Amino acid sequence: MANSKADQLTQVILNVFRLNGALTEWGDRFVLPDGLTGTRWRMLGAVALAQRPVTAPQIALTMGVTRQGAQKQLNILVESGLMETQPNPMHKRSPLYALTESGQSVYDSVNARWQHQATEMAGQFSAAELGAAVHILQTLVETHEQSLAEHNV
Repeated sequence: MANSKADQLTQVILNVFRLNGALTEWGDRFVLPDGLTGTRWRMLGAVALAQRPVTAPQIALTMGVTRQGAQKQLNILVESGLMETQPNPMHKRSPLYALTESGQSVYDSVNARWQHQATEMAGQFSAAELGAAVHILQTLVETHEQSLAEHNV
């Protein structure tokens, strides 16, 4: 049964793994002219898309990385002047992170280039195909996050 639904899902997952590696390498190259890594771009994006200051654990959850991994990148972004910390009234030891003016400028520049790239790449697919891909990937993320929470896996 080479075409069972389980086999097809396995192919989806294997391609997600390959895509993750390809996107990581592509992202690093894409933002290199801006003095960023793909990971730092993700951190800037998490804060920009939140549209409010957020904590390292919130950023980690949004981007699917560990809190420690996010914290390491956030520290570098603060040192480089692209982010700043703000006091968190809810938790004294977990500051809020916000983009600085310089960080917002870098993010806006990269995002403008990304929007152009995304428009170009999206031309390969119909709206229905993209909608189905979003639905399937979101469902897989939710299923695995729920499983992790239930089984502490």
